Amino acid sequence: MAIPKFLVASIFLALLALHGVQALQPNQVTSKVAPEGAYPSKIDCKNACAKRCKLSSRPNLCKRACGTCCSRCNCVPPGTYGNYDACPCYASLTTHGNRRKCP
Repeated sequence: MAIPKFLVASIFLALLALHGVQALQPNQVTSKVAPEGAYPSKIDCKNACAKRCKLSSRPNLCKRACGTCCSRCNCVPPGTYGNYDACPCYASLTTHGNRRKCP
């Protein structure tokens, strides 16, 4: 009967010691917040889309679609057509019919 009491007491003391060691260690909390300036700044979608759509036959439709894509991707490819490699997110957005959403 003395052995089980000794075993329980030794386990209790070991756990107590382990708890004390963990309490003495400093808490290492890693922050998920990015430092200031780490996020790219928002671009001016209205002006970027005006440049992109200036030669379009339907400028209002082009600007509306471009504005939606710009707000989601925060980029607009340079020029009035193509250059999708400059903004992969912009190029990847499609309509329900799997056509490019962004002009």
